[in-house]
Amino acid sequence: MNHRLRLVFALTGVLALAACQTVSDEGSETAPVGPPVLSDAAIREALHGPVRFQTHIRPLFQQNCLSCHDGRTMPAFVNLKSRASAFSPGPYGPRIVPGKPGKSLIIQNLSRTHAPVQSMPPVGNRMTPDEIRILKKWITEGAVWPED
Repeated sequence: MNHRLRLVFALTGVLALAACQTVSDEGSETAPVGPPVLSDAAIREALHGPVRFQTHIRPLFQQNCLSCHDGRTMPAFVNLKSRASAFSPGPYGPRIVPGKPGKSLIIQNLSRTHAPVQSMPPVGNRMTPDEIRILKKWITEGAVWPED
């Protein structure tokens, strides 16, 4: 590919990204932010104390993730049906890295730098900002997930 053609492709990409820089709390082009899954009390509890898998994380996964990430619908991608599958490395990187939310694929997919075109979930409602903070906090705290 010649130099001019590469430059045209590069500039086209930059212009496309620049056109999508508006971010709002109203949602994205693909899915709106939905009503919270967790109660106000559970959100406060998780943000100000330890995050517990059964109380805080499991309901988020069940409501927002498992319709696709159940190991059957999209088997090659993130599978959140069990602890073993959620913590295993996948073709696109580590799914959940205890203590390191920035290295965890699940957080990367929820926090894309190209925020107006967030795609998780591609249909239905996205997690609220508080729910994403709780998920990040859970991973930072070590992502404790009971074996059962």
